[in-house]
Amino acid sequence: MKFDNATAYLASAVEEPVQTHSDPRFVSRLTKSTLALVMAGGRGSRLGPMTQWRAKPAVPIAGKFRIIDFSLSNCINSGIRRIGVLTQYKSHSLIQHLQKAWSFLGGEFGEFVELLPAQQRIDENSWYMGTADAVYQNLDIIRAHEPSHVLILAGDHVYKMDYGRMLAHHVEKGAQISVGCVEVPLDEATGFGVMAVDGEGRVVKFAEKPKHPEPMPGRPDTALASMGIYIFDASYLLDLLTRDAGMSMSSHDFGHDIIPQAIKNNRVYAYALRDVHDVNRAGYWRDVGTIDAYWKANLELVDVVPELNLYDEEWPIWTYQQQTPPAKFVFDSPHQRGCAVNSMVSGGAIVSGAEVRHSVLFSNVTIERGSLIEDSVVLPRVKVGPGCTIRRAVIDEGCVIPEGSQIGVDLDEDHKHFHVSAGGVVLVTTEMLGQPPMVR
Repeated sequence: MKFDNATAYLASAVEEPVQTHSDPRFVSRLTKSTLALVMAGGRGSRLGPMTQWRAKPAVPIAGKFRIIDFSLSNCINSGIRRIGVLTQYKSHSLIQHLQKAWSFLGGEFGEFVELLPAQQRIDENSWYMGTADAVYQNLDIIRAHEPSHVLILAGDHVYKMDYGRMLAHHVEKGAQISVGCVEVPLDEATGFGVMAVDGEGRVVKFAEKPKHPEPMPGRPDTALASMGIYIFDASYLLDLLTRDAGMSMSSHDFGHDIIPQAIKNNRVYAYALRDVHDVNRAGYWRDVGTIDAYWKANLELVDVVPELNLYDEEWPIWTYQQQTPPAKFVFDSPHQRGCAVNSMVSGGAIVSGAEVRHSVLFSNVTIERGSLIEDSVVLPRVKVGPGCTIRRAVIDEGCVIPEGSQIGVDLDEDHKHFHVSAGGVVLVTTEMLGQPPMVR
């Protein structure tokens, strides 16, 4: 069977699995014997001041969630309920969130979300030095759980994915490593691991964040990018990591070291992301690693039919449900009308004689009379004073916007006080306003 490009093959591999491996009981046995490890220790430096006091996976998104909720929800919905979360950088708010939101699994049934902070288990002089090293430093814990497969996940992407299908594909191919992948525009591919695959879907090249990404065959404007999702046969992973730990020249990173070395002599296959309900459609995935990407991903959710369906009862996104009163809109006169149009408004928000258009308001946000919020993302516990105009902005948690403020109206002026992204989105934090930093 011939295909015009790699993704066509990868899609067909999902659509036409070997019947035995597509059996739900078989998949459930695979997921039950799998240990998921979520990499949640990164700095997220491309988000700039948003990650000054919090790890990127803890950044609020979509009105009420944290970024890490998507990876964890995919695990639960896929039937994987043994999960370790590897933390390191400014993890206080992340740990708080995990304790509140993800403590419901039944330990008596062998289900858990386990915190694995950097704790110098192997070397008393070093913290996690790379993604592979982070896993290596927890080898004793992995061995104690005796998994058949280890699923490595990035905790800083927004997506839906059925890991059970990927596990079945991994076994069907006799793979030692499987790499989850998506198509990305070639001009954005420098921020990803870029792959080339043969006609069987086997990875033949892998370059981490290349300066000159290789396009897909017949698709000069598109690259096949790694999602930072890997499945390993457990025993094979332990051998690889032990070998890598002894290499002084290694950066001990999956993308830079482990995967490129493995494809030379071992069976490494790509797996294309598919929609969780329809294998004939590509799945939703967003890297929200920049202010512009974060802003855009939030505002996509207010589309009439957004690509990411948060109202999907068959594949819910789980999180900590803060106890808040309903959102409220008050006053109704020509010059003082509380309203929100084409927007998402979370619990506890009060729009008091103000206008909100094409925006996302998180919980416990207050917008006072005469203010206009447009094309903006307003995080929890923000208070916007009277007579303000805010356009194309991200207002970080806990900010108190003074009366009459103009944000996103004059970018030259905004540059003097706030952070303005490459795409012209204005980020405002408490520190920029001269207010005490929030504990995030």
